[in-house]
Amino acid sequence: MLELLLDVEDTAVTRQTAEALARKGTVAAVRLIALAVAEADDNQADWLRTGVHDALVGPDGVPDMAAACGKLARDQEEAVRRGAAEISDWAGDTGC
Repeated sequence: MLELLLDVEDTAVTRQTAEALARKGTVAAVRLIALAVAEADDNQADWLRTGVHDALVGPDGVPDMAAACGKLARDQEEAVRRGAAEISDWAGDTGC
């Protein structure tokens, strides 16, 4: 799954995968995004952010995203904590 989130050849795959995982809103799904964010270059991070944003502002929103980010802020892995913090910054007042 991380390969899809960090696809250097096809940014549409990065965005769509991030959006689909963000729409799930589970801790496991958001953890994958957080890991990708921690490893992403600037271009990949932009597309990951776009996918997360699209999910958050969509008609159904992602009500569990805030809870997932909160749990991941205490994850044992530093990269996950760092990625979750960045996702929280992206989300601002939209729900994370």
